Amino acid sequence: MGELASREQLRASFLRYAVVTVPAVLLLGFLSGRTVPSGDQNGWYAVLAKPELTPPGWTFPVVWSLLYVMLGLALALVLSARGARLRGLGIALFIAQLAGNLAWTPLFFGAHRVAAAFLLIVAILGLSILTTIVFAQIRRPAAWLMVPYMAWLCIAGALNWQIGQLNPDAERVVQAPAASQVIR
Repeated sequence: MGELASREQLRASFLRYAVVTVPAVLLLGFLSGRTVPSGDQNGWYAVLAKPELTPPGWTFPVVWSLLYVMLGLALALVLSARGARLRGLGIALFIAQLAGNLAWTPLFFGAHRVAAAFLLIVAILGLSILTTIVFAQIRRPAAWLMVPYMAWLCIAGALNWQIGQLNPDAERVVQAPAASQVIR
């Protein structure tokens, strides 16, 4: 029982975890994005002034889908590292940053709390940095899978900050009424 696992056994363990973690993280991200209308489908967001460097609306679901896949793979790598000294801490930090991530969309797009959403991104980034540091001590590839996520958090944070600067009364902005569907 004290034998080391073979490469094939390690690969099989990782794949078993990845089959669960990748779809789970994708599903949670999708559900978070569906709790409230977001992006161009959100009337409140549509009337806000946005920074010139705001990516086109289609960019966000594409990028987030790729990032969620990478997050799921990173988590699978750490979960499959049975016996790793910092495994439990890494998993706890990952869950904490993911919970913050999932709360951001309802906070920003649903509650219209631009400043609070910015602070949440800062907290998510901090937790993600800690997660990455711990992941690096467990499985280096898991840490590298976190890097694009942290880069995107910086971009999202900058956009969130600039929207707050361009729309100081964003919380009180009333969304434009929906266009009438009446044909005359």
